[in-house]
Amino acid sequence: MAAALNMNRPSVTAPGGAHMATLEAFRSEHREQQLAFQMSADLTRLYTAQPTCEAPPHVLFPQVLRIVQRYLEDKVIARAPAVRLDAFLSPYYGWIIERLLAAIKPDTAAGEAPEVPDVDEDRPLRTADISFFTPRPVAEAARTHLNLVVSDTISWEQSAGYQLDHHPAIRSFVKNSGLSFAVTYLHNGELSEYIPDFIARLECEKERYLIAELKGQDWRATAEIKAQAGLRWCAAINATGRYGRWDYFLAYKVSELVSYIDSIKK
Repeated sequence: MAAALNMNRPSVTAPGGAHMATLEAFRSEHREQQLAFQMSADLTRLYTAQPTCEAPPHVLFPQVLRIVQRYLEDKVIARAPAVRLDAFLSPYYGWIIERLLAAIKPDTAAGEAPEVPDVDEDRPLRTADISFFTPRPVAEAARTHLNLVVSDTISWEQSAGYQLDHHPAIRSFVKNSGLSFAVTYLHNGELSEYIPDFIARLECEKERYLIAELKGQDWRATAEIKAQAGLRWCAAINATGRYGRWDYFLAYKVSELVSYIDSIKK
């Protein structure tokens, strides 16, 4: 700041000299309970602004406060020299707000109305007209109604596509490429679109689908945020009762996906 304020020439000593900036003032002037109240108030305001929220703010705030306090106790791990109070600073404050906003759901067991999706009735979901060019590797498959399966990775998605094509619990599947099927999620203050890897129809008596995602360990942080959005989307679409049952599964290994499909009961 000294260099920017000096009108003559940049300097770290004038005007005012150099000063060490630390978090000690913030830590000494604030208490965790006070900041938890502030976070709960911000979270309540954002949640009640959603069109599906029916609870008034004065009813919702005490519930949100308990959620925030539990999140801080169970999920926030401060490694020295940091302390837990630092979670209320940027960018951590915004990340916590985003994660909790996506995770809080209506209590349907208590009679609250569930979240439902905004379905575009004039734009039905179908794959009959899919046609596009891609430089990515492709593979043939028997249980997909598209002629080829596009792979975004060299081996993982090809292996997952093979397993979906040969597993007895899968009736049909499609690689989600060029289908315009995306799930919105909030991260770093921006709404983004997440495109899951595969959509499969299960071999069940009732109509049932699986959204499958393959991610490496280095993608774990953002993968969990996207998975939370995928689970929320499935809960909303299931609440309509019009499109069968939808499930979401995030796998870090192809073997995890196979084990999950093995565990599905018809």
